Amino acid sequence: MSVAAPADLAITPRNLRFGREEVRGRWWLGGDPIATAWHNALSASFPLGESFFVETVRRFRGDVPAPLAAQIDAFVKQEVNHTREHLAFNRQVTGAGYDTSEIDTRIADSLVLARTQHPVGQLLVTVSLEHFTAIFAHAMLAKGDAAFAGASQQSRAMWLWHAIEEVEHKGVAFDTYMHITRGLKPWKRWAIRSLVFWRVSRNFVTKRSHDAMALLAQDGITGWEARRRLAWYLVGTPGVLREVFWLWLGYFKPGFHPWHHDDRHLIADMEQQLGAPVAEAAIAA
Repeated sequence: MSVAAPADLAITPRNLRFGREEVRGRWWLGGDPIATAWHNALSASFPLGESFFVETVRRFRGDVPAPLAAQIDAFVKQEVNHTREHLAFNRQVTGAGYDTSEIDTRIADSLVLARTQHPVGQLLVTVSLEHFTAIFAHAMLAKGDAAFAGASQQSRAMWLWHAIEEVEHKGVAFDTYMHITRGLKPWKRWAIRSLVFWRVSRNFVTKRSHDAMALLAQDGITGWEARRRLAWYLVGTPGVLREVFWLWLGYFKPGFHPWHHDDRHLIADMEQQLGAPVAEAAIAA
């Protein structure tokens, strides 16, 4: 297998806990209902979504070379920690008065459908969504403090900790797919992954937008006002989709690999800013 990941790549599970005793306001992200709804919608998708990621990658652990198997082990540990922390975060979202039960049901139903696919197809869904999490993580880390301006220190640290680890393991699912399908012609591997990524991209943006709209409706922000404000947040200012467009598009390039864009310097910069709470792994409780 040709490995494009950096030879000195470290995937470090940081077993941290954030904000258990914190009482957050309803619009925890700078008092902005739109930004809050979008990030709450993302967080709602993470616990079940990341459990699916673990499942789809780990089933191939025995079929890959030892170095990649070790990366899968680290990937699994990171994702398990992310699941736990977003479950805690999501409890605070409901504690602030939001009903997320319909969102939870939609996500669960979509994963039931995903699990009917061939195991390699399921893996490719993970590969696609891992690219999304990696490019969002890049954007968050590149913005630094501005990414979560107005959020509490604990909320900010949790999201940026998650972003750090998403960047670190962004190539694991991709390399697993490339190894498992090494017998296919390169053009066929490219065509399959590109088609799946296009479909997953459409579904991801549509469903997370729908979930954000459902949360905004609970704040009395509905109809065209909600659509306009959410659309502007996503593609106008700050433009969380617009700012990752070129990184998203890069996935379709033949020969693409996540580590062709080595952004580990952002990890070092952010760990220095956040200090010991994120730079050092905590002892498991």
